[in-house]
Amino acid sequence: MFTLNAKGRLIILDEPIVMGIINCTPDSFHEGSRAEKIEDAVNKAAAMLEQGAAIIDIGGQTTRPNSVKISAAIELERVIPVIRAILDRFPEALISIDSFYAQVAKEAVDAGAAMVNDVSAGLIDPNMLLTVASLQVPYICMHYSGKGEDLHEPVHSSNITRTVLDFFIERIESCKKAGIKDLIIDPGFGFGKTVAENFKLVKDISILTILEKPILLGVSRKSSIYKTLNGTAETALNGTTVLNTIGLLNGAHILRVHDVKEAVEAIKLVRMVNQSSTD
Repeated sequence: MFTLNAKGRLIILDEPIVMGIINCTPDSFHEGSRAEKIEDAVNKAAAMLEQGAAIIDIGGQTTRPNSVKISAAIELERVIPVIRAILDRFPEALISIDSFYAQVAKEAVDAGAAMVNDVSAGLIDPNMLLTVASLQVPYICMHYSGKGEDLHEPVHSSNITRTVLDFFIERIESCKKAGIKDLIIDPGFGFGKTVAENFKLVKDISILTILEKPILLGVSRKSSIYKTLNGTAETALNGTTVLNTIGLLNGAHILRVHDVKEAVEAIKLVRMVNQSSTD
């Protein structure tokens, strides 16, 4: 069991939870996740919370392959009004800000977010780790190649699980030195990895548990799923649920998804399977 302090609110991970994705962008890879208008984002949050989401992850910049990087200023214009609007309607909602900019992380937390989700593991913005430490919120640290600002630069690994494990050993130490107390790790499904490597990471989540950190699994509707199934992001819900279930059986603690209802159901069914094995 893990506990996380989110601005004075204790998150107890005695069983897996769901993080719902809301993209305040015009170009995220899954059209159904986009919410360019504040009202649309609030309505999405309402549905996700009703379906059982424990966290709402708000992002203002797409990180799909070949995307064009935007400035922190544009991100702030997109996410801050949404964070405030959601919390105005749902004051108890737990919001995560998805950004690799320290400035965006700080202003989002000041606006009410209680967690930072950084796909760059603090390697794009050198101020990120110290900023998160000063904010005293949980930090989601994702694996990628670590080579510059291209999140999809191939990792080129002979053993992807070992590479990810070594990466997190170093990043955990860096986060600790910066003063970050609550750390969550994300293997970075889909970021710079081959299809085979992505699937191996889902299989090997149990190995990552030796790091003794909560593990976030973010496979939702990604290309390794829909390309394998000869479909599209729009047709990848069933494949997503299958991989989420495998991830849960192997030790994932947080499912980051576009489709909350199905992820919550997967958690309930895996719980029943695990309980039956102890009877």
